[in-house]
Parts: sequence; C-alpha cells; structure tokens
Amino acid sequence: MDYNASAPLRPEVLALMAEVLGRTGNASSVHGFGRSARAAVEKAREQVAALAGTVASQITFTASATEANNMVLQAFRNGRILASAIEHPSVLESAPHAELIPVTADGVVDEAAYEALLDKGEPALVSIMAVNNETGVIQNVGRLAKIAKKKYPGVHVHTDAVQAAGRLPLDFPAWHIDYMSLSAHKFGGPHGAGALITAPGAKPVKLLHGGGQEKRQRAGTENVAGIAGFGLASELAQKNMEGFQKLAALRDRLETEAKKVVPILIHGEKAPRVANTSLFSTPGITAQTQIMGLDLDGFAVSSGSACSSGTVKSSHVLRAMGVADAVGECALRVSFGPDTRSDDIDAFVNAWSKMAARLAKKEQAHA
Repeated sequence: MDYNASAPLRPEVLALMAEVLGRTGNASSVHGFGRSARAAVEKAREQVAALAGTVASQITFTASATEANNMVLQAFRNGRILASAIEHPSVLESAPHAELIPVTADGVVDEAAYEALLDKGEPALVSIMAVNNETGVIQNVGRLAKIAKKKYPGVHVHTDAVQAAGRLPLDFPAWHIDYMSLSAHKFGGPHGAGALITAPGAKPVKLLHGGGQEKRQRAGTENVAGIAGFGLASELAQKNMEGFQKLAALRDRLETEAKKVVPILIHGEKAPRVANTSLFSTPGITAQTQIMGLDLDGFAVSSGSACSSGTVKSSHVLRAMGVADAVGECALRVSFGPDTRSDDIDAFVNAWSKMAARLAKKEQAHA
C-alpha cells in the first residue's frame, strides 16, 4: 500500500521488457538491429505523448523525473525562480535560491500570496507540481500558469506531474505550461525511465552532454527496454483512468474506519485529491513506530516524513501547510492502485486499528 513510492511493475510491461532485453541493438545505429531498437523507442514516445495529451516530438526520455526536474531547474539557475513550498526535493534542491510560494492549510497554492510574489517582478521560471506526493492534493496548474503568463508572457512554467500521470487526465497544451516531468515507475512502468515534455518555443534545457541522442537534448545511449516499458505502462494507465477514480471509495472507507479507532488528522482532506492517496496523523504515535508495526503484519506503507540517519524529520510539505512538527512526525501515508481490493482495505484497517489502539493506550498510560 505504497504505490506513491513505486507501483508494482505490470505483468504486460515485464513481458515486453524481457523480450526487448533479449534483442541486440543501439537505437542510434543505422543497421537493422539499431532500427529495431529505434522503432521501440519511437513507439514508446507516441504512447507517452498520448498519456500527456501532446505530440511525440515534444518528448525527451530521461533516466528519471528527478533528472527531468534538474534539467529544467538548472537551466534557469541564474534567474529568478518561484517554486511551491511543497515541491519534491529534486526541485527544491536544484534551486536552493528559489522563492517559495506558500500553500494553504489544505495544501493548495495560496493564490493571493502567489500573485504578490509575481507582483515583485518577472520570474524566469515558475515550478508548481500537479499532485503532491505526500498528500495527494491536486493543484490547478493550468490556472496558475495562466495567471503568471497573463502578467509576464515570457515566463516559463514547469510542472512535476509524476504523481498525476495515470491518476488524472493530463493535457499538456491546455495547461499553458512549458515543461512537464514524468516517471514510469509510479504507474506500473520500470524504474530508470522518465521523460521531460517541452513546449514548442520554450527555452531548450540540457543537463547531460555528449552524443546526439534525443535530438541532442539528452546525451547517453537510450535505455530501450525501460523506455519500451514506459510506453506500454502509459498506454495501460490511460486505458484504466476511469477505473482508477473508483479507488476514491476505498480511500474514503479507510479514512472513515480509521477515525472510529483513535482521533486522526487527515491532511488535505478538504482539498481535491487523487483517488489513491491518504496522509493522516495519529498524534502521539510516531510514523516510524506505525511503519515498523505494519511491516511486521505484512503491510508496506510510508510516512509524511523524511528519514535520515535513523532519525525522523518533519515533512517540509506538512510544515508548509502549518502542521506542527510533533504532528507531522506522526503522519502515515497510505497509497494504493489498480490491484488494491476491498479486502486489502479491510485487512489494513484491522491491522492498523489494533496497533493504533494498543499504542494510544500505551501513550495514555505514560502521560
């Protein structure tokens, strides 16, 4: 139940990748083997483009969305950058000088604060993620991009759409953005395959130099099997989009049942969220303790915190939402996908309820 960290590889994708791995050929070679590899890459380019609502010529394959984010943020490092305070570390650490756009207590970009930052002068780049990886909260990227471009037609806008792909319809041109980052392994594709989508006329961004791969935008021999898997996963995710929305019923049932056991705080509950994600805090019971207990019961979940050197640090996302560190350290993220069934939710709630009730009683005894 940790799909936001990485979704299981779809069987169809595994089968295709195994077949492609059995071939020989560099996609840059002109002989038959190379042309076969090139065909696999270009088919995937079409499939990924379809998922994003755009055209294949705008897709540049990368090794990850982290790389794609770095490509964009590094290209604008000498200019003024605005980034939402809840961005993934691959955005925030790529632009440590970025001015952070505040969010509300629900985890949605504070439009008044955003416009106030824009009024201070034209930024070179605005970066706002489509869906937050911890809370699942959805941002209205198209609206926010239009606000910036109405004031400054030359501004570039980037969105990290990693947690949005396969979970809500993407429409790259309609969002009025210049760059979009994607990652295959969040929706049933392989690790090591990502993409950057670039709008016509946008500033070219380049991080790796060397060969002429990916129209000279990303040097390095293509990961043909990974890219092929990315393409098929994109096609399958698009076909299953309607089915994915039905997961909201499972998420809501999980939250309703959890509330009956001990008091919990659901982060982003009042905001639009993707169907598969729930982040909730159980004050007094640390996420680390819950994760270990659930792991022993066979459940894989994550936390709203970043663990480093054996210590738990409060999530920067929850801190930006005004959540106290003591509460943020108790945040548990549960995320699921197309293979999650009603019985899985029942089993999880049962295991978590017993653990939470026991730990809450223990906490009260020590109070």
